Amino acid sequence: MHTQKLATTPRADSPRLRRNTARILASVLLLALTACGGSAEEDADGNPGSQTSATPVPDGVLTKAAAKRVVDAYEKTNNQANKIQDEGLLATVEGGQLHEQSKADYAAFDTWPKADQNAYRTAFVYEDREYLIPRQSPNTTWFAVQAKSSYGNGTRTLLFFDKVGSTYKMVMSLYTDNDDALPQIARDRHGLAEAVDPSQQIGQITPTELTAAFQDLYETGGQGEGKELASTDVTKAALKTYRTSEKSGAANGMATVKFFAEEPAHAKVYALRTASGGVLAAFPAAHTRETLLKPAYRSSHHLVPTDRQKALGVGLGQTALLTDEFQGQGLAILSQASARIAEMDLQHVDAR
Repeated sequence: MHTQKLATTPRADSPRLRRNTARILASVLLLALTACGGSAEEDADGNPGSQTSATPVPDGVLTKAAAKRVVDAYEKTNNQANKIQDEGLLATVEGGQLHEQSKADYAAFDTWPKADQNAYRTAFVYEDREYLIPRQSPNTTWFAVQAKSSYGNGTRTLLFFDKVGSTYKMVMSLYTDNDDALPQIARDRHGLAEAVDPSQQIGQITPTELTAAFQDLYETGGQGEGKELASTDVTKAALKTYRTSEKSGAANGMATVKFFAEEPAHAKVYALRTASGGVLAAFPAAHTRETLLKPAYRSSHHLVPTDRQKALGVGLGQTALLTDEFQGQGLAILSQASARIAEMDLQHVDAR
């Protein structure tokens, strides 16, 4: 799936020997042990195998080679599905919030301008990949990739793949033109990234609380949980939408517009330690927007749905109320000093 931030149209990778005979024998033995345990083998599913060294290298969630195969398979299948908007085919490699957005893209595809349709059908690849593979643990089933997408003239993107059932699928995909949005990720001496428990407090907030904090910007204008968020371009845009809706409503002032926080379709949060000691978190978002005719106009007027609203489910009957659902995914940088939402991709996924 191609994505663009805040859009409702396509978004579209040595021992030394000494002369002494006894030391030579000891070093040869050490070399043999190192050769046995220095790198993980893969099982049939691409998972790291067991180590036999006295000081084993820790296993990642999967090997880099296996991660590459997962991303390659996603590219190939996604490109095939996008050509004909085959949601069932796409679902074999995609899940989570990302797939909620893709399904809506396919449903509304015929309402897009021809140029956007052609761009969406164009095959793409992820280039200059940097694999961010956490250490294997009972609670860590995912890995991430920083890359550039050939779609969008090399826009940088952060991709998250998680196991859905027994299959790795892409569950989040966040694009950015902002260099600060993708800080350097911390790695241990084995090259493994550090996954962070999303319930861990960082400063005044946990990664799991980012969803409610962001949605509060739409629902109350930031009077509740949203107070914990630093001012960024993303939060400013959300607050502008709230204030404009409160003041102007819709239908030339004949209707009110209200936002209500909703549970995301997929609630999982992904977090990585940054080289500076902070946390980079990818989190879900969701809200509904209710457009309601004021009582004085209900006997003489009705709301007219857009082509996209029709494609997403609005019936043909006249109505005084339209409810639009948005599902999203955001990227935040947390430190002891601040919680900054750097990117947000909200998609209009349902209308009723």
